[in-house]
Amino acid sequence: MSQTTEIHKAEDLVQVEHLVKYFPVRAGLMQRVVNWVKAVDDVSFTVKKGETLGMVGESGCGKTTIGRSMLRLVEPTSGSVQYDGRDVLKLRGNDLKDVRRHMQIIFQDPYASLDPRVPIGESVMEGLHIHKIGSPQERYDLMIETLKKVGLEDYHARRYPHEFSGGQRQRIGIARALALRPNFIICDEPVSALDVSIQSQVLNILKDLQKEFGLTYLFIAHNLSVVEHISDRVAVMYLGKMVELTSRDDLFKNPLHPYTKALMSAIPIPDPKLKRQREVLKGDVPSPLNPPKGCRFHPRCPIAEKICSEQEPEFREAVSGHWVACWMVK
Repeated sequence: MSQTTEIHKAEDLVQVEHLVKYFPVRAGLMQRVVNWVKAVDDVSFTVKKGETLGMVGESGCGKTTIGRSMLRLVEPTSGSVQYDGRDVLKLRGNDLKDVRRHMQIIFQDPYASLDPRVPIGESVMEGLHIHKIGSPQERYDLMIETLKKVGLEDYHARRYPHEFSGGQRQRIGIARALALRPNFIICDEPVSALDVSIQSQVLNILKDLQKEFGLTYLFIAHNLSVVEHISDRVAVMYLGKMVELTSRDDLFKNPLHPYTKALMSAIPIPDPKLKRQREVLKGDVPSPLNPPKGCRFHPRCPIAEKICSEQEPEFREAVSGHWVACWMVK
């Protein structure tokens, strides 16, 4: 059974419908396809204008693949990604180039995404060159302005990536995404590799930029505390499927899916006198090469019943604005 989609509204900037991405597994002398990694398997959601949609889940659940598929950094197997009424997956040539100007990404590893042989000022201006925005002087001025927006100075433009700390490199990644003045930015775990003190600085920069430029974020992370700090709504992923989607406050006050409850129980309480009751899941995450029949979470679920192993639950609106895929939620 495929996921149902949310009711699309006028304020929706991005609409993802039935997105699927399978990666082929090849073997043998002829490198024939012998299996498929079901990285993303029928996922639907919307992102409203000006909001931050957080996306959380264990490593390997498909979060990053969703983000890259939306921008066609990897080509989806099927589905549709509507940006401002245009299907990104059907665009070609200049039409695709135009949409990509308005949809940018901040990568998890800023050092790997920067060319070590190019000064960071040139990296930030690269998109401006590609899209032929302004004169050379206007591009330079915009680059300097953008660097200052993320807390860097004009003399930093002449330095190379290896001359910066991890936090500074992530600021450069933000500046590069911001230079084209996009409407929608995918933040692919932008603070997961940073110290806690630096994380808060980068998150505050993202929130300030969102207010100033009216940005819309898809914020991918595995740290629920970070997601709670920055998100308006939160989507929970498990093994290529979306299992829960609701507002941040509803999710943290009343999680419905047993997987979400287990994630919540792992959040540390900042008080040494208090202890949270942990819900430790059994076993390991199944392989996306051969996901379980029925609900993909049922082998580890503490409340699973027979139907959970036989039929896949529908992704439905259990209460107003709170979507969940679980047979046990009435």
